[in-house]
Amino acid sequence: MVTTNQKTVVKTPSLGGVKREKIQWLPFVWSLIDKHTIASILWRSLVAVCDWRTMSRWLRGKPLVDVVLVTNMRDNIDRKNFLGNYRPSRGHFNGPRYWLRGVAGRTRSLDVTARELINPHMRREAQKKFIDAVRWAQERGAKVILLAAGTKRLFGRDGQELRDLFPDLTFTIGDNGTALILKLEILRALNEAGLTPDNSRIAVLGPYGLLGEQMVIALKKAGYQIIGAGPNGSLQSLADKYGIEICRTFADMGKVDAVVACTHSEEICLNADIVEAIRRQDKKLLVVDVAEPSNLTQAEYDECKDVVIRQDAGNAYARKLKYVLGFLAYRRFRLTRGVTFGCFAEALALQTTLKRNESLQDIDWFAVDEANMEIVAEMFKHDGITIPSPRCFGKKVKSFDLRI
Repeated sequence: MVTTNQKTVVKTPSLGGVKREKIQWLPFVWSLIDKHTIASILWRSLVAVCDWRTMSRWLRGKPLVDVVLVTNMRDNIDRKNFLGNYRPSRGHFNGPRYWLRGVAGRTRSLDVTARELINPHMRREAQKKFIDAVRWAQERGAKVILLAAGTKRLFGRDGQELRDLFPDLTFTIGDNGTALILKLEILRALNEAGLTPDNSRIAVLGPYGLLGEQMVIALKKAGYQIIGAGPNGSLQSLADKYGIEICRTFADMGKVDAVVACTHSEEICLNADIVEAIRRQDKKLLVVDVAEPSNLTQAEYDECKDVVIRQDAGNAYARKLKYVLGFLAYRRFRLTRGVTFGCFAEALALQTTLKRNESLQDIDWFAVDEANMEIVAEMFKHDGITIPSPRCFGKKVKSFDLRI
């Protein structure tokens, strides 16, 4: 501090002669140099400019969006693709935009990955970001909000806190749609692979979750021999309830013909060595993978692709589903034309049903059961939503022939 007779002059801290105020801008400026950051900013700008339907709504004073699909990012690949080095000030940002039969859907992604949600502090922060994202959606006219991916149980099993905060909105976790699609995909895959109830043993990874339990019910009803696998303490009660075999680790599983992966828990994830250990000697292993991120990662799949047939699962197809910017949008989600996640499809279908003035206020969309799936099946039928052609990491599955 330098003192004169007239006033006190405070020197601004500097680094190499550069003032701190300028230094504070450097991280932002530096982030713009990154090619992924530039690409993500350009992509979001192009989507906004090319979304002429939303522009038309704005000019007519209509709500800008009907359905907002709030999700976390799957992994750092998503973060790199969607953000680069940029970090949104509110902790959430626009993702792909959809249109289905006049309904405007928009992904609003939280700046948090599935792995980060495991951390209690990050989970609390994600709750705050989620609530702010819902306020953002409500301000733009949304009526249906999806809790997607890792956010499904962010507010407990019934989402009552959200319902109390936003009583005029319809909330869903979308798992009735995903379960419905997944059941159809599994039965198709088993049929294509020639795996019948009298010659097959099926492992369900994570059978204690919402989707896992529904798959146990469906496979048991179809007559298949099932073994449920995972470290969860409720595994024994599930065995007692449905009369299935159980194991806590792959070492105790024995040989199986197919795996239905309903969890990405590291404690029960497939890898190349495990595939080799549990498949039958003369056959490839069929893996139907609904987990996000994938249970059998692409890196591990590449190590064992000669002895495994893997299918992405839980995605829905609709011919009338449109992405703004088409393939540039759905490829960012690692999907294909007309395809979206089953939970996204349910949320969009809910809004098309609301447009027909059908009341959904008395239905608990946090509950996953046969009654709700029957309602979703009717909605899907009305909107032309069905299962897509089989894909593995976005590429077409050419054959389900398990012979080696």
